[in-house]
Amino acid sequence: MSAGTPFFSVITPCYNGGAAFERCLKAMQAQTFDDYELIVVDDGSTDGSDRLAERSGARVLRTTGRTGPSAARNAGAQEARGEYLFFIDADCETLPSTLARAAAVFREDPELDALFGSYDDAPVGTSLVSQYKNLQHHYVHQTGSPEAATFWSGCGAMRRTRFLELGGFDVERFPRPSIEDIELGYRVRKAGGRIRLEKTVQVKHHKVWTLGGLIKVDVFDRGIPWTLLMLERPEIIVPDLNLRWQGKASVALGMLLAVTLVAAPLLPAALWISAACAVALLMLNLDFYGFLLRKRGLFFAAASVPLHWLYFFYSGVAFALGHWRFRMRKAAGMVDPA
Repeated sequence: MSAGTPFFSVITPCYNGGAAFERCLKAMQAQTFDDYELIVVDDGSTDGSDRLAERSGARVLRTTGRTGPSAARNAGAQEARGEYLFFIDADCETLPSTLARAAAVFREDPELDALFGSYDDAPVGTSLVSQYKNLQHHYVHQTGSPEAATFWSGCGAMRRTRFLELGGFDVERFPRPSIEDIELGYRVRKAGGRIRLEKTVQVKHHKVWTLGGLIKVDVFDRGIPWTLLMLERPEIIVPDLNLRWQGKASVALGMLLAVTLVAAPLLPAALWISAACAVALLMLNLDFYGFLLRKRGLFFAAASVPLHWLYFFYSGVAFALGHWRFRMRKAAGMVDPA
């Protein structure tokens, strides 16, 4: 690691990181790129994560209790010395080339303000839900436009001066893990900055998902706040990643499929509409299902289809709830005019 003014200040917020955090720290020591400092912001851990980070050579900052990852990252950025801030989540394991690939992109394009990568295609969690969710994230990022309109803090780097100029992550709006990185990316673009989705910059995800936990995060921590953000600032909407037309059409079809299946016992003819929706969903997402087939085989791909359609359904529910909450906020005069 660099002892002078480093190229990267790697910032990792952590709360009771456990075995995944230990892998995160070991992976940092295996980087082929060494011009960096590692800052761990311990957010009130009780499992010794702070001491583990110190033994690994990290500079450890401690918060005063649970402040949330946005505040923890901001605190790390205030103490950072690097030209670029590289945010890595505590449950992500960098590949040996992660920092080197990111540094090469910034050096080739010195006008670039930020970049982010993706999870790799070999997540640690072995359950169907964990494999599906992480591979979905990998696929979406690997097929996205290189010129990005958003940001991702799981594995993303930003010029320190730009980050500080914009005030970092919005702690008041996002005190808990949510879409604070997406919102920051929109502000970077609004300020005239450029963000790149660099598909070769990857990390291995250690999070183990349950179906209930996945739905909770996707609806309440992502879907609803993202809908609110788009309704309050419609100028930020860019048809990329999860906002491509195929995804929007799939959400509508997923909602219609659910409604017609519920109606079928009283109106059997609704099953024809259900069948049409199913065929349309298969055709719209054929590339993704082919990707799953190539990566994990026929059984996994087939078992993932219902999970994917469920995702479209509850995304539609989150969109509706977001609209309702927006109307309530607007009526109460709470809508941010920015």
